[in-house]
Amino acid sequence: MKHSFKITLSIAIPLILGNLTQVAYGLIDTAMIGSLGYKQLAAASLVVNVIAIPLVVGIGLIMSVTPLVAIANGQNNHQKASHILFNGWMLSIVSGIALAVIVHLVSVFLPQMGQDPEVAALAKNYMIIMGYSLIPMMIFSACKNFSDGLQYTQTAMTLSLLSLPLNAFLCWLFIYGHCGLPAMGISGAGLATLISRLLLAIAMIVVVTKHKVFEPFISHRKEAWQLRSATIKEMLGIGIPSSLQYSMESGAFSVSGIMVGWLGAVPQAAHQIALNCASTTFMVALGFSMAGSIRISDAYGKGELNQLKLVGRSTALTGLVYGILAALFMVLLGDYLPYVFTRDTVVIPTAKMLLVFAAIFQVSDATQAIGVGLCRGVKDVVRPTIYVAIAYWGIGIPVGYLLAFPMHLGVTGIWTGFVTGLTFSAVLLNYRFFKTLKKLSFNKVSSEL
Repeated sequence: MKHSFKITLSIAIPLILGNLTQVAYGLIDTAMIGSLGYKQLAAASLVVNVIAIPLVVGIGLIMSVTPLVAIANGQNNHQKASHILFNGWMLSIVSGIALAVIVHLVSVFLPQMGQDPEVAALAKNYMIIMGYSLIPMMIFSACKNFSDGLQYTQTAMTLSLLSLPLNAFLCWLFIYGHCGLPAMGISGAGLATLISRLLLAIAMIVVVTKHKVFEPFISHRKEAWQLRSATIKEMLGIGIPSSLQYSMESGAFSVSGIMVGWLGAVPQAAHQIALNCASTTFMVALGFSMAGSIRISDAYGKGELNQLKLVGRSTALTGLVYGILAALFMVLLGDYLPYVFTRDTVVIPTAKMLLVFAAIFQVSDATQAIGVGLCRGVKDVVRPTIYVAIAYWGIGIPVGYLLAFPMHLGVTGIWTGFVTGLTFSAVLLNYRFFKTLKKLSFNKVSSEL
């Protein structure tokens, strides 16, 4: 199991760094926006919560590229892997444009969401720009998932890390109006993200199509790069349930964020600080989940049942241990983390309190992320989607609402709902994966391919 952990870790580290880089985009935006005032920070929180749903819908739709490429690679079928890449590009472009248009339309209704009028006004343009940044982000994700499925996880990580200082510089330019540019405030952060994501997508396309590592796959482009409805259907068969999983989880956080907004701008700003911290630690768990899923898909493609069991157990244990360490980290630094985002003495006490709740759900958050990835690795996505729906929308949101409003616990009640939903999801998803392993045999795995 130790050897298996090391292999998974070598795949996971670049994924983790890449994930953290994407979170760092938001952290940079939040930190710079926070210096403008808590109203601007609350507006950023509103946009992050609302746009999270289309964001994860897009990520989920294109997530199918990774396991399908990994399975094809496990079968040594380079042409099929290349074919999936091309169809992934087509799916990413169409879905990215559709999501951007939807976000633009939704931005019109921000004032009707029961938010502070000034906060809603500040958020509108920022949300529109962030919506259109989803298009290059989707294209980048298609390339990234192809590379990840081949276990070349360093590719996207390197480009993401290089884009981070660029994003920070552009935020500095556009938010505050340096070098003769007009100060755009919160909208400047959105423009910086749009430009950074566009350049990142272009760079990733160039690497995937030109680097010699990918040449064995790209060389099949004449016969493989064809749009086929059967391939799109297969991708959507995994992508839609995966998208629903992510959107129901993120949607639950988004709806909860909107409910926090009903309590006022101060709780909303504090909520965003705690959520940013929790999202950062979650990116590590997500990296392990993605790495485990890649290895599971590879073993599934080869029909290696013993490898499936070994990777599954070692990855699940890794998630549990990491969750405990993340919880300790949150507890030990809880008094200091809010100051990274704001110096407002009205917001900081509430943020410190919410970080305690964020620490509590670290274990459940990490283990449920692992469970989702492992199930996806064996193309088991429908039943896990049902589990996620029950966990968040049948338990988490109702519990959070009842505690926050009828029982008058405020924002702490909403975060208690988070903990409850995450715990339920973690238990069911991991149970589902290991139950599935018991039903598999080498012959069955081979016949399914």
